[in-house]
Amino acid sequence: MKLASRVAKVKPSETLAITAKANALRAQGRDVIGFGAGEPDFDTPDHIKQAAIRAIEAGFTKYTPVGGTDELKDAIIAKLKTDNRLEYKRSQVVVSCGAKHTLYNLAQALFEEGDEVIIPAPYWVSYPDIVVLAGGTPVILNTLEKDGFKMKPEQLKASITGRTRAVIFNGPSNPTGAAYSPDELKALAAVLADTDIFAISDDIYEKILYADFPFANLAMAEPRLKDRTIVVNGVSKAYAMTGWRIGYAAGPEEIIGAISKIQSQNTSNPTSISQKASVAALAGDQQVVSMMVAEFKKRKDAIVDALNNIPGILCPMPEGAFYVFPNVSALYGRSYEGKKISNSTEFIEYLLDGANVATVPGVAFGSDDHIRLSYATSLKNIEEGVRRIKDAVAKLG
Repeated sequence: MKLASRVAKVKPSETLAITAKANALRAQGRDVIGFGAGEPDFDTPDHIKQAAIRAIEAGFTKYTPVGGTDELKDAIIAKLKTDNRLEYKRSQVVVSCGAKHTLYNLAQALFEEGDEVIIPAPYWVSYPDIVVLAGGTPVILNTLEKDGFKMKPEQLKASITGRTRAVIFNGPSNPTGAAYSPDELKALAAVLADTDIFAISDDIYEKILYADFPFANLAMAEPRLKDRTIVVNGVSKAYAMTGWRIGYAAGPEEIIGAISKIQSQNTSNPTSISQKASVAALAGDQQVVSMMVAEFKKRKDAIVDALNNIPGILCPMPEGAFYVFPNVSALYGRSYEGKKISNSTEFIEYLLDGANVATVPGVAFGSDDHIRLSYATSLKNIEEGVRRIKDAVAKLG
């Protein structure tokens, strides 16, 4: 069967593939510990679920405006003003079916053939493919582990050409947990100040920050760039609402209008019930977020310490999100039962098949020396999973 050529340009999501494989093995009776999922293991807070139930009971089950209800837009505007000191009008906010959908629509609205988009690596797996599907060209900027996986101003400047359309910022980062301080963002903003390049700020892990500096995005750090910054966020990670599929963008009115126009011809509005639940999330008690973040911090400290006690594995301390990104390249070249491990894909396959531990290869994020583990799981699972990894590494010849 002949399919559109764009299909061949897109890679399947490695993170979703690993989760599916782990689930399939569990269905066969295997005791698999999963470090692959990019979602909180907590349940959605009760007050949010109750808001959704009330919406159903009230018959709030019809179409809404394409770009979201005024009630949800107002909650987003209030959140951005309170948390981020950024002011927007309703016409500058659009709600979509998750932050990924928001980014996809944004790319469709902003990029075309010949446009280059700078993506710092390691990167979230979907960034390059979203750019490619819009006809753009991903320009991968390789950050260094010694720099905390953060791009430096000189690297950004060297990556810019006459075709550069946008730069993607993600902090705290998936997969590394790296977060930019306000001063670091100001230095990067200075590189963009005299250009017409857009900044896309993926802030989905904003609330899950452990660093000793406050959260900031480019528009906060350098107000002069606000009119060229599109802030992307959602409720999935902070409120354990990954399945509810609500994300949003805030930015220049013309771009937001274009996103709404494109969305009107693909999904129409986000789910009405999820929008009501998201109002409760954003406007309700934020203590539930603090409780989840405190638990994530305990798990972070536990998994980093345990991984760094395995010879051949070096695990940096993340500043946010709920992932670790250990360097396992010292193990490459070793073998088990005659099979040599040469890269991150072969190593994670060895862990899954031989130790019943699911992780994600770093090559999916643009760094083959690493693997990604999500610690959005219990301390018990972390302890047992890392023990299995340690035993598996010890068996390598």
